[in-house]
Amino acid sequence: MTRVRVLPAHVIALACVVGLASANAVRLHDPVSVFLGSLAVSVVVPRGPARLAVAAAVVLVASWWWGSVRLGQLDRSVLAPSLGTAARLEAVVTSEARVGSFAQRQFARVRRVDGRPVDERVQLELPLGRAPPQGALISLLAVIKAPRGPSHGFDERTWLRRQGIHVVLHVDAWRLVGHRGGLGGAADALRDWLRRASSPGVHGQRRALVEGVLLGDDGGLSDNLKQAFRRSGLYHLLAVSGQNVVLIAGGVLGLCVAFGITRAWAHLAALAAIGAYVLAVGPQPSVIRAAVAGAAVSVAWLLGRLRDAWQGLLLAAIALLAWNPYTLFDAGFQLSFAAVVAIFVLGRPLTRELEGYPMPALLRPILAISAACSLVTAPLLWLQFGRVPIFGIAANALVEPVVPLLLGLGFGAAAVDPVAPPVAELLAWLNGWVAAYIAACARVVAALPGAQLSGRGAALATAGALGVGALVLRRLRGGRTPSG
Repeated sequence: MTRVRVLPAHVIALACVVGLASANAVRLHDPVSVFLGSLAVSVVVPRGPARLAVAAAVVLVASWWWGSVRLGQLDRSVLAPSLGTAARLEAVVTSEARVGSFAQRQFARVRRVDGRPVDERVQLELPLGRAPPQGALISLLAVIKAPRGPSHGFDERTWLRRQGIHVVLHVDAWRLVGHRGGLGGAADALRDWLRRASSPGVHGQRRALVEGVLLGDDGGLSDNLKQAFRRSGLYHLLAVSGQNVVLIAGGVLGLCVAFGITRAWAHLAALAAIGAYVLAVGPQPSVIRAAVAGAAVSVAWLLGRLRDAWQGLLLAAIALLAWNPYTLFDAGFQLSFAAVVAIFVLGRPLTRELEGYPMPALLRPILAISAACSLVTAPLLWLQFGRVPIFGIAANALVEPVVPLLLGLGFGAAAVDPVAPPVAELLAWLNGWVAAYIAACARVVAALPGAQLSGRGAALATAGALGVGALVLRRLRGGRTPSG
């Protein structure tokens, strides 16, 4: 099994993560006394580790205090005392519409209420039909309501509170009065450009799937196709992953090398491309993790201080939890980081284990990584959603080889569309067939009997995954290899 070399930087970063996460359990309002207690304990350890222990204690307490401050800010609401009243508001829409059976919902940030300035995140609840675009500045008449409590296994109130949202605006009427500017406006423009230029001439579910993989937006997919992706264990493709960020950064670096640009400028260009992509797709945990890790590698190269992958992963966790410690409970955060840890620890050893079996060399890492991620994420899927896909390893083996092709064709079409629209349309047409293949694989695997288990079956599948995982760890620690 891959051994993790623990460095002082790992200890400090891990202390910061633990401190930020601890704020969810206990709010720290007096860091001085806790810090002095940590300092008193640290002096009794040997001199060498004492310095590291003191630094870790300082960082843990400071981050614990910061997490407590951020949670206090997220828990405050100016609009909560006005529940049950109607008001005229101005708000900026900050997300695409999520269409449900009876209504559609969007996130927004309120700027004014009955003429007085306010700055608070809310959820809009609109009737089915026309919805304001992301980035729109709207004037609306709405009733201020409390979010719904637990119902059918979902607690909307808790889910929204963890995002700093405490009220829902039931919209009676709205009108467009402008669009936001600044960094948010730039993000809207980038997103619109990437959505439009990545799939020129492609329509329907193929276009929706390309947009889903590139932008992490499943709004255009039919309910049946979404369900097929969930049942087959492929729904993670619709959440922007590190693969997207790696492809963008690698593509920019490759173009810079091809045009003779120095490596320093190439890394700066890669940082700019990563930042632009994060703006376009929004702060999803998986993309923030990959963006921070990729940016850390480029910055470390520029400074001549390369670090290992674990440090980048910890930095990404710090960035997300420092902004919102409630992110710890987010399913996307948990699944994303658990999958990466599984890849780091089990990916290479499992690939070596498969060397004794008759299969294509390119298939071994795909199966190894898919198996590692499936074993580690199964308990989280059961705890978060009560369902576990059974054939995820097979589905990912069918699909993962073509996902880089879909991303490459999508980004390539967006890049050449401004200068060569016919070439962009050709790339998009080819990408449509790749999307059709991925959708077909999802449907076929989802149609298999027992493709997804729930209830007692999911619990048994989770227990089985934990048992298999324990056996795999024991085997890898023993260093045995298959006889073939």
